[in-house]
Amino acid sequence: MSLIALTREVSPAFANCELTHLPRVSIDVSKAAAQHRGYERALEELRCSVKRIGAGPDMPDSVFIEDAAVVLDEIAIITRPGAASRRGETVGVAAALGSYRPLLRIEPPGTMDGGDVMLAGRSLFVGCSSRTSIAAVEQMRAMVAPFGYSLQPVSVRGCLHLKSAVTALDDHTLLINAEWARPDEFPGFDLVPVDPREAPGANIVRANGGLVYSAAYPRTLEALQRRGYSVTTVDVSEIAKAEGAVTCCSLLFKG
Repeated sequence: MSLIALTREVSPAFANCELTHLPRVSIDVSKAAAQHRGYERALEELRCSVKRIGAGPDMPDSVFIEDAAVVLDEIAIITRPGAASRRGETVGVAAALGSYRPLLRIEPPGTMDGGDVMLAGRSLFVGCSSRTSIAAVEQMRAMVAPFGYSLQPVSVRGCLHLKSAVTALDDHTLLINAEWARPDEFPGFDLVPVDPREAPGANIVRANGGLVYSAAYPRTLEALQRRGYSVTTVDVSEIAKAEGAVTCCSLLFKG
């Protein structure tokens, strides 16, 4: 069964993105689009089938497709993004996912960004951030319970989303910035710390036994390679100016 990577093109209005923790700086939209294509090529090299959908000027943040849905083996959950300006993004994502999975939806008043949801094995961790509410967490808990997932809300501090702070290297190992996520909230997992000089370096994509990672964090990369991980690096410097990272730019699921 192939791994599908659903992506969304960089909007021409990308420079007008939402920002929470970073100051607004000039973004080269053409360069961001070229970096995004490089990211897609890295996924293809890891044997992912990339399916890209379009984005108009009314959706500056829509390249961050991860926030619009959570895709599990059994279902896809269409989120209700915490930023009201992003809620229209879910329509196109739902249309794209509908042929692959039954669709469930986070309903008002709940809000959830997919970047706050991390899956490791059968464990789901959901970050209680400025974008994701407890009401949405409880909705998701009811949705996933019939399929045997455990779900645990966890803390997020100092960053936008949970997966800014911690991501899965494999089903048993997490890459973590302990300043932004609490290690004691992930019992039973082997925790690999980011280099303290590379605070945003805990975000990594896992695909078909390989990893895709930003080239901006060479010290953490070296530590991962010493552990035997196969890591492909990509330049996402323009995308990072919009508080984006590598997981944000795709939805990965079995076809």
